[in-house]
This record gives sequence, C-alpha cells and structure tokens, in this order.
Amino acid sequence: MELGLTYAFLGGALAVILGGIGSAIGIGLAGQAASGVMSEDPEKFGSLLLLVALPGTQGIYGFLSGFLVMLKLGVTAGKLVVPPVHQGLQILIACLPVAFAGLVSAIHQGKVCASGIYMVAKQPKEMTKPLVLGALVETYAVLGLLITILLLNGIKL
Repeated sequence: MELGLTYAFLGGALAVILGGIGSAIGIGLAGQAASGVMSEDPEKFGSLLLLVALPGTQGIYGFLSGFLVMLKLGVTAGKLVVPPVHQGLQILIACLPVAFAGLVSAIHQGKVCASGIYMVAKQPKEMTKPLVLGALVETYAVLGLLITILLLNGIKL
C-alpha cells in the first residue's frame, strides 16, 4: 500500500477513534449520573436521556469525517485513489481538528451533562439550563468538524 494512502486512512481512522473514545467516556460519565438519579426516581428516564446522549454527537462527527475521507479516496465507489505522500499527510492533518476537538469536548460535555443531571434531579423544571450548558461545550466539536470539512474540501486529488 502506498504511504500517502496509509496517512490518509490514518487521518480518517483517528477522527473516528478519538471522537468515539471521547463520546464513550462522556456518555459513560453522564450515564453513571443518570443511573444514580434513576435509582431514586425511575420516572426521570425521559428527562435525563437527552443529557446522557448529548456527548455522543462527537462520535458522530468523527464518523462523518472518516466517511468523508473514504469518499475522497473513492473507497465507497470501488475506485481507490492513491494520493501522493504529501496529500496523504494533508488528509491526516485535516482530520486532526475533529479528532482532538471530539475527544476533549465529549469528555468535558459528559462532565457538564452529569452535573446537569444532578441539577435536574433536584429541580426537574430546570431541564433547559443544563442542556444549554452542554450545548456550549458542543460548539467546539462543531468548529472542529467544520474546519475538518473545509480542509478536506480544499485537498484536490
């Protein structure tokens, strides 16, 4: 396999892997908090579900970025494009914003959402406030996704 293709695949893989790791940790943190609250009041499942699921979006962003790399390389069309080394490195570097933003923001979003879950446990009518706080952390994952998309679109194979 050509080195450029290896670098390109590595970029797509890092986007998926790091976004997925961050989301798994973030959902785990929020899920633990929700489980504790629901052990006292199982009826809160519906109101807590969104706060638990919110850190999972970074994994989706990483998956989308990995898929965009596969499209760029022609993997889905069955016509594999083998980029030269410098373009493979460009693809790798283009995937780093979503990979690292997804990893870090999902973990911190999970912590924010876990705190929000404890707040909702004590004040059930205050559901929107912790959602807004969690969405603020999401902003940086979205920015990482956006710059990755823009960078990938700028690479012409």
